[in-house]
Amino acid sequence: MTRRVAAVFLAVTVLAGCGSDAASEGTTEITFWDTNAGPARTPVWQHVIAEFEKANPTIKVNYVGVPIAQAPQKLGTAIAGGGTPDVADVATSGLGILVAQKALEPVDERIAANPALNGKFSEGLMATVKNVVPDRKAYIIPTSTNAGAFWYRKDWFKEAGLEPPKTWSEFFTTVDKLTEPEENRYGFTIRGGSGSIAQMLEVVYGQSGLTAFFDPTGKATLNDPRNVTALEKYAVLYKRNTPEGDLQNDYVKMVAQFDTAGNIAVMQHNLGSYQDHMKALGPDKVGSFSVPRSDSGTQSVLSSPVSGVAVFSAGKQKEAAFELAEFFASKQADSYIAEKTGVIPANKDVAGEPWLSEAEHIAEAQRVMNDPETKVVQMPYHLPEFNEITKTWAEPLFQKVLLGRLGAKEFLDQFAARLTEAQAAYKKRNG
Repeated sequence: MTRRVAAVFLAVTVLAGCGSDAASEGTTEITFWDTNAGPARTPVWQHVIAEFEKANPTIKVNYVGVPIAQAPQKLGTAIAGGGTPDVADVATSGLGILVAQKALEPVDERIAANPALNGKFSEGLMATVKNVVPDRKAYIIPTSTNAGAFWYRKDWFKEAGLEPPKTWSEFFTTVDKLTEPEENRYGFTIRGGSGSIAQMLEVVYGQSGLTAFFDPTGKATLNDPRNVTALEKYAVLYKRNTPEGDLQNDYVKMVAQFDTAGNIAVMQHNLGSYQDHMKALGPDKVGSFSVPRSDSGTQSVLSSPVSGVAVFSAGKQKEAAFELAEFFASKQADSYIAEKTGVIPANKDVAGEPWLSEAEHIAEAQRVMNDPETKVVQMPYHLPEFNEITKTWAEPLFQKVLLGRLGAKEFLDQFAARLTEAQAAYKKRNG
């Protein structure tokens, strides 16, 4: 072996040992986790990643799809074991615990330094991103926000001569009129399985008209008598206006009943299920209405999580990771993601895109959110314990409420006590 050949061989060997960013073809490899993977979303991310790779031929992105139910545990395991992705799709609903684990990089300076992103996000949206963490920094670059929605069968409503309900009294009357068990038709489907608590809270606070999760002393309002009454009205729907199998309903099972089986008049979810409904039933059969007003006239809606992309501190390819995160939030990519997943784009430059004028579900959501009389109830995503309380503790007990084995008041008393304790601990830690 000549001295020159030996030198070249040694250089290649050293480069190969430096990791994926120094591969023989001169590319940098990074990994992106989609934490809400599924048939409707995975192709969207894969398309945008392909566009990024075309624009950045020296960066290779490895896509990893993680179902939403598994994402918190997998992220926690990855953080503990030092095997985090470089970039991940993260919502404010799970942001607090990741920041508490010091797993993410702040992104304020990156946004400010990027002309395509600086000033492109509304103050309210950025406030939602920053208010869930103690240091009030941004740890995700926003891509979208969501809103609660009630999807309904336009054809059923037309046959029955009904309009979408505007108040909760109208809602209960409507689902009752559209329930025909002997025809295997039900006015509503309750989410009784995984992911049930956020939707239950939306119904409870929507009915009661309360506008805050905590009173000025830090006590949770969840067990306010008005909320107890609201939960009782909601729970009574189970088996009377819903299929019995709703007790185990997660998102997939709800969609199967509403879209595939076609035996449900109204399904509660959010804007993110738009594509599933359009693909299965089409715009002539499916529409959406927003959370009804309380009977006293108050429009109370839960704050919707903001989704974005986060760069992980343990990643070794920070610059490439930030470039990918920033690309996802750029006008062209953000418009594509929002259009294909049916959510509200975060980048304000997308507002003029033609597809938005045809998106009735987004127009309806924005109408409510832009109404100065709408009261937004801020979900306590700032509490690191919130996800564990709602998923591990509350979901099984909510099923008992539906079955009549646990009273609504007892359930909400216990729930409120846990939130009050978590809020006190948060204040003690962070002032």
